[in-house]
Amino acid sequence: MPAVLSAIVLATPPAPARAADDPLAAARSEFAAALAAVDAGTLDGVDSDRLRAYPLHPYLLAARLRLRLARLAAVDDSSTDEAVAAFLKANGDAPVTRELRRAWLNSLASRQQWPAYLANLPASMAAADSVLRCQQLAARIALNQTDGLGPLVIEQWQAADRSLPACDAAFDWAKGQQLLTPALIEARARRVAGNGYGALAKVIATPLAADARARISQWAALIDAPQKALDALIADPARPVDDEALLDGWQRHARKDPEAAAARFAALREARRLDDAAASRYARALALGLAWSRKPAALDWFAKTLPADVDVVTAEWWARAALWSGDWPQVTRAIALLPEASRSEQRWRYWSARAAAAGGDEAAKAQLATLAAEDGWYPALAAAQAGARYAPHPQPLGVDEARIARLDALPGFIRARELFRVAQRTPASVEFAVAYESLEAAARPQAVFLPMRWGWYEQGVATASRQKIFTDYATLYPRPYDAPVKAGAALSGLPPTLIYGLLRQESLYRADAVSSANAYGLTQMLIETAARTARKWARPVPNRDALFDPATNVPLGAAHLRDLVDRFAGQVPVAIAGYNAGPNAAARWLPERPLPADIWIENIPFNETRNYVQRVLWHSLVFAWLAADGKPQPVEPWLAPIAQPSVVAGDEGLP
Repeated sequence: MPAVLSAIVLATPPAPARAADDPLAAARSEFAAALAAVDAGTLDGVDSDRLRAYPLHPYLLAARLRLRLARLAAVDDSSTDEAVAAFLKANGDAPVTRELRRAWLNSLASRQQWPAYLANLPASMAAADSVLRCQQLAARIALNQTDGLGPLVIEQWQAADRSLPACDAAFDWAKGQQLLTPALIEARARRVAGNGYGALAKVIATPLAADARARISQWAALIDAPQKALDALIADPARPVDDEALLDGWQRHARKDPEAAAARFAALREARRLDDAAASRYARALALGLAWSRKPAALDWFAKTLPADVDVVTAEWWARAALWSGDWPQVTRAIALLPEASRSEQRWRYWSARAAAAGGDEAAKAQLATLAAEDGWYPALAAAQAGARYAPHPQPLGVDEARIARLDALPGFIRARELFRVAQRTPASVEFAVAYESLEAAARPQAVFLPMRWGWYEQGVATASRQKIFTDYATLYPRPYDAPVKAGAALSGLPPTLIYGLLRQESLYRADAVSSANAYGLTQMLIETAARTARKWARPVPNRDALFDPATNVPLGAAHLRDLVDRFAGQVPVAIAGYNAGPNAAARWLPERPLPADIWIENIPFNETRNYVQRVLWHSLVFAWLAADGKPQPVEPWLAPIAQPSVVAGDEGLP
């Protein structure tokens, strides 16, 4: 095992408080069973007095009404509509009405019950939802309420930056009224193309004159196959192309294959007669593409970018490219191009001090010491630069038990807690947000403790973050999964604090988490990755449901991370990057020559993965510091070199 891994130990913050008794347990169980029956399509049954008195009983009634709406087959079935209307009237704008109201509106629209739709669509919902606005327009058209409608349809047409089927009726009406002028059509086609939807832009442009239609088609070609389209435009300088479309295609090409784009720059500039101002924007795109690919030539292209084209993203990547090349004076110059708000961020204060130190500036020591007195990834790096151990600087909230008890008894928080306990997290979040917003400012910090004590950790952390509360570590870094984490540590040889850091970042302690990529559970395992890892480590191959069990999920996640640590020769930051972005991507990012870990991590091209690596390591440090009763932790390994696995010697790595 790399030596640095063995230095990380287990943190043991106190477990969330639990009530000695639970007077709602029986009613909650009855509610859960009744809700499951509705999910199974059952509307039968008589509710007990206990269930009717349960705080979530209105949610059961709303669920039954949604099921009735889903079953409506005839437009003249008015009893369900009447029941829904009565429920909404009785409950006003309470959170329990939100999902039902939307379901009812969609049902009314699908059944073309337009008078009822218009009568029951709140203006606030229409303003916030383009689909509802489109349905509202369709209702007015169907009812021949078209006075003053034209500007509203045109406004929606102009705002639609992609396909919006719900608005087809309104757009068809506008076409019939000859309201959609060629200028409006072309403007929308350009906006859609600018968002990367080339095929849709071509469809929108169909009614245009041949010349305008050809320009949109040219843009679509630059979106779909930028290199091929650019080569055609270089070969045929007389072929018309809009400046915006050409730059868009060039940016796409420079992202995908920056070196091939660089080889075409001179030819493109000559063929399209780009002046210095225009060429600067193309140089900027090349510089960024090369920087994202960690190519030294990026610095040459940044230097060809005019100051007017150096925005925050450009300056940041200019600095990163200079870091990768070890050009410290250029790091300083690039940081100086950032606005003051960016330069004052911990990230750029750290790199500014690093650059100053590299130039022999004695003031760099004071800058690093000042930064090390703060909390976070870069302050810990600042301590590492000084060869010092690092300890976070906790600022406990302070527990007001009387106030917490009063908050816990508020109806909105009771409903939020009960919804959480019956696995209805989305409405639970709505109830919690509404209850939180009703609090006076002095009470809001204590609201952090409610979900943390319920075991709803992601809500507790989110509530703290909303108030910019980040440093009450004892509260915000609980350890609710000791047994599976210890099992994962025993299986993989990884320290428990690293495993806790991983699952805190991956799922924020949510055992039933499901990602948009269908990754499951605390460590967000893909089915195929979990199966492969299980076979390699002689564990039972899990199905989807098994990955929601921490006893299965956490050891497999730890084993998978261990595989990545071994693949990358003990280089933990690379393994963490591979866990997030995939090992092949992490391997592509490795330098040809060893680089300090802080520079390598800073140059991870995916913002998500760069932040992910920094946060997992930071979380691990906090857990280790908590375990050590507040003793400063070693952070020198955070600067250990990152290299190709074949040239890594010894047990280098990061905590």
